Amino acid sequence: MKILVCIKQVPGTSNVQVDPVTGVLIRNGMECKLNPYDLYALEMAFELIDKYGGGVDVISMGPQQAKDAVYEALWMGAGRGSVISDRRFSGADVLATSYTLSQGIAKMGKYDLIICGKQTTDGDTAQVGAEIAEFMKIPHAGNVSAVTDISDSKVTFAANLDDSVITERIPLPCLLCADSNINTPRLPSYRRKQKLGSDMVSLITLDDFSDKDEKNYGLIGSPTNVERIFPPEKHQEKKMFSGSSHELSDKLYGLLRELKFI
Repeated sequence: MKILVCIKQVPGTSNVQVDPVTGVLIRNGMECKLNPYDLYALEMAFELIDKYGGGVDVISMGPQQAKDAVYEALWMGAGRGSVISDRRFSGADVLATSYTLSQGIAKMGKYDLIICGKQTTDGDTAQVGAEIAEFMKIPHAGNVSAVTDISDSKVTFAANLDDSVITERIPLPCLLCADSNINTPRLPSYRRKQKLGSDMVSLITLDDFSDKDEKNYGLIGSPTNVERIFPPEKHQEKKMFSGSSHELSDKLYGLLRELKFI
């Protein structure tokens, strides 16, 4: 079985700067990490090949520093990794990102199963996985908590709904979006890190795609029109109260009235 996991490198801090002109995150020089939700997707993939055999590849879209996230996945157990990186992809919204990833996946090859994390911590749209599947014209499912069986070219899985858990069966190839807190992701292996070296990640650019029309990618290919985006204001002002519990409750009540919260 061939499995591909889509991963992303996200800001490792809440102190994120926004470009005032384009409205996109300024990622250069930012402390980054592997998207936490993608760790569950990776572990799901590793557990599946432990049970059914095969291999796991990973793909990521972002600046070239996204190689760090791909290497982390390789050290965890993935066999091959690629980064989709090109200045012409910058500023992409959800739709353009999904289309870019679908083109990159097609470049990597054919897969029985594609797994994505539920969402990313920087965008939180939870839309990319489903849109990749639509562009690739394959079935997909979200909030998947477990894969219970793969047989007869179909996958059986459990998915979390708001008030229930359902069991579904869909044909391969397909795409699943893994829910959070469904397993315990393994740690990167130091031995694999030493063994694999630092030249195991390939780079994919627009020139490698079957569709090379720049109008379909990046800011130009994004139908979303963001009028204004800005980080929330942060206030450092604070007040300290001391006294008995009765005195503290009175002071707190008075402050809340003063601020017109009550």
